[in-house]
This record gives sequence, C-alpha cells and structure tokens, in this order.
Amino acid sequence: MNRMRWWGAWLLAAVSCTAWSDGQTFRIPTRPGVETSVYWEAQEGAQATVLLFPGGNGGYGKVVDGKPTSHNFLARSVALFLADGYNVAIFGLPSDTPALDYSDRVNPKHLGDVRAALDFVHGKSPAPVWLVGTSRGTISATYVAIGSVDDPNIAGLVLTSSVTAFKKEGAVPTQNLAALKLPVLVVHHASDACVICRPHEVDWIMKGLKNTPVKKLMMITGGGPASGDPCESYHYHGYIGQEKEVVDQIAAWMHHPAN
Repeated sequence: MNRMRWWGAWLLAAVSCTAWSDGQTFRIPTRPGVETSVYWEAQEGAQATVLLFPGGNGGYGKVVDGKPTSHNFLARSVALFLADGYNVAIFGLPSDTPALDYSDRVNPKHLGDVRAALDFVHGKSPAPVWLVGTSRGTISATYVAIGSVDDPNIAGLVLTSSVTAFKKEGAVPTQNLAALKLPVLVVHHASDACVICRPHEVDWIMKGLKNTPVKKLMMITGGGPASGDPCESYHYHGYIGQEKEVVDQIAAWMHHPAN
C-alpha cells in the first residue's frame, strides 16, 4: 500500500475511533497530537462539495441542532449551499490554537491540517471539492489551492471578500497566484468598507491569476441594511441582506465555470 493510501486508511480508522459528533461535527487527527474540527453535512445527489473557510479567527462556533452558530457569512449560509445541491464541509480549528491568525494561514502546518481534512471529506463523498473562503479565510483557501495543485479532487477556488491589503501577511494578491491552474471565482461587494479588503484592490488578484483556465470577478451591489463593524458579518463585507442571491450566483458559476 502506498503512503497516500496508507494515510487515508489510517485517517478514516482514527476518525471512527476518536470522532465526536454534535450533529455533523467531527474531530480528526491532522498532525501528531493535534486534532482539527470539521463540520460535515451531505446533500443527496450532490455532484460537488464546498469546503468553507470562515474569516476572522476561524472556526464555525458551536453546533446546535446540527447547525453551526457562527454569524460568519459562509457559516450562516450552509443551508443555502445545501439547497443549491452541494455537500458542505467547514474547516474548523486545530486543537493546538484558539485562533487562526494571518501568519497561521500561510504555514505548512495549516496546509497539512487542511490536507487531512480534505482526505476526510473525500472519505465522506467522492464528489470534487471547491475551496471557498471569505475574508481572512481567503488567505487559507488560496494557500491550500496553491499547495494542492496536483490534487485532481479539487475542482476550483472561490474567494469572497478577499484580504487585499499588501501589509497583511498572506494577503491574496501577495501569494503565488500564477501557480493556480484551476477555475477561480472572485466575489466582492462594491461597498465593502473593510480597510484590508478594499474593492479597488481586487484587480491585483485578477492580474495575478495568469494561468487559470477560467477566472471571473463578480462585483456585488445592493443589499443591507449594513450595521456594526465594516469588517464583520453584518456589513456589506458579509453580503448582508443578499446571502441567498450571492450563494446562488456562486453555486451557478461552480456548476458551469465561465469567464
């Protein structure tokens, strides 16, 4: 048995022994002595899976009645992705840290944790996986996509409310975007007022995607009413009032990627 198949078999066996469940939540071994939480919910007949990377410090909050309680745009949109025909997985937090900071998301340890989570997801469903990040989660999704260029199970990358400020470690435009050779969708709100996610800087991402077979920018307008911190979930940064419209557009594009 080759190393990859051995790792996959060991991982599934370990999960079956150590997984705890609260609805569809699991803890899986990702590094020696480290477990990472993964939320999973299947949709009957799904042809693809979305692996979601929430923003902020990461994670998806507690799970109550089988649903994540985080207010993050992606976490609160689980039902919308399911309704559009996708299995949903959410990458949580590793047991050795209470939060994923910028530097943590461009660390080889993080790539290892996510790769183990991908193995777990592939064990749940053979459907191809789309990596979907929002805000700080776009750093993770981009880093993992670049580090997994040879994985045929990854269908593409979706970036929403991307971190664009060059001063932030791992900001999407600073990563090796030219290495990406899969479909990429970039979604941003024209009224996003978060200082590290300025709409006019999104063009740096599009310019960096030099070798993608398909790439598209969706600039969203409207929605609201916005409230609170402009970098948080209930402002335009989190597509407040337009969650269904935005997820439906993302889902439709993933079904049929086009420029």
